[in-house]
Amino acid sequence: MYCHKKLLQLFIIFYCTSSYAQSEKKDSLRGEFIYQLKAKSDIRTDSRYEELFSLQIGDKRAFFASTVSLKGDSVMTNSGTTTHNPNGSITLGYKKGTVIPKTNFDFTIIQTNENIQYFDLAFMTLLTYREPVIKNWKLVDETKVINTITCKKAEVTFKGRNWIAWYSPEIPFPYGPMKFSGLPGLIIKITDDKGDYDFELVKSVSNSKLKGRLINIKESRYTHAIETTQPKLKEAIKNVRANAAAVLASQGTTIIKGQEILRQREKKREENQKYANPLELSN
Repeated sequence: MYCHKKLLQLFIIFYCTSSYAQSEKKDSLRGEFIYQLKAKSDIRTDSRYEELFSLQIGDKRAFFASTVSLKGDSVMTNSGTTTHNPNGSITLGYKKGTVIPKTNFDFTIIQTNENIQYFDLAFMTLLTYREPVIKNWKLVDETKVINTITCKKAEVTFKGRNWIAWYSPEIPFPYGPMKFSGLPGLIIKITDDKGDYDFELVKSVSNSKLKGRLINIKESRYTHAIETTQPKLKEAIKNVRANAAAVLASQGTTIIKGQEILRQREKKREENQKYANPLELSN
């Protein structure tokens, strides 16, 4: 039981210290855009999963992350508690009743003119890999108005899918959702040719409200990460999920029921994985 409490405190300390981490120098906010994702993530159904994502643009780079994930960061920061124990130790936790929003998209992507950098956690380790900016865009002489914005068309084949993008030269940012960047204007909408994944701009912050604001992304989401490759990052996350019960056992946990629940969850996850329809079909 002591080891179990020790492990629980370890989790709490990790998440809280991550949440409390403050940036020494934040980027000025030059643009903030919200995209809605509609995704067919399971081939067994035609229903679409929906989630909102934030694209925050600074002077020389842009940050892309789930708004649910960012809200979770905020909740953890504002609900953190510190308890001074009789033995002199300190336990970090959360206020009673705190609910952390859940998402399947905990990653952070940073786009620059030089490369795309992807960050994600494998247990308590932040991993990252870099990829070049997409260069093989095909610009098409076709225009379309989307949500009152005049857009131009571009096409690209990326990681096993064919994509159609609509970008606006009137909004001179070479960025967009996920890893899609490198066009002469902000991407307003991008959809794969099967209609499985669709990102569309649904909200933006006016220039008058940007003055004096900074990029609102926790520094712990993208600093002190271990460099790796995309396949190795995926494998690390897969191993962490598969070995969650073993990790608890290695810490001296004897709660068999808890370990069995983890095993059942992983078995269900593996079954669902057979029918997964990921955005990237290849590395």
